Amino acid sequence: MNQVLFIQTGTGIDVHGQDITKASVRAVEDAIYSNSMPGIEKSLPEQRLENMKVNVKVAVPLDRDKLDIDTVKKVIPYGSVTVEVTDGGMATSSGIILKDKADENDLMYIVNAAIEVGY
Repeated sequence: MNQVLFIQTGTGIDVHGQDITKASVRAVEDAIYSNSMPGIEKSLPEQRLENMKVNVKVAVPLDRDKLDIDTVKKVIPYGSVTVEVTDGGMATSSGIILKDKADENDLMYIVNAAIEVGY
């Protein structure tokens, strides 16, 4: 990415089921769903959304190898999307194990996301 125009941040949680992809998707959705970029096209090369580059950074506490990056990419509706995964976030007790929610233990996964938008 040559030029970052703005960065959005979000947090996502999977309380039951220990699904790192679900928590990551929720973090990315949290970052982008309350924003509007009405002038973004005018800032992009050739004033085209196709020329937008989006770099998704997710900080995950556990199960990095189980993260489905393609599923995370699909949350971003426009542009060329890349995903970077770093250690971070949090795994903490939910206080209960619910087998009907696919819990393997009592952990909930908290993921942080930073979405860089530019060209």
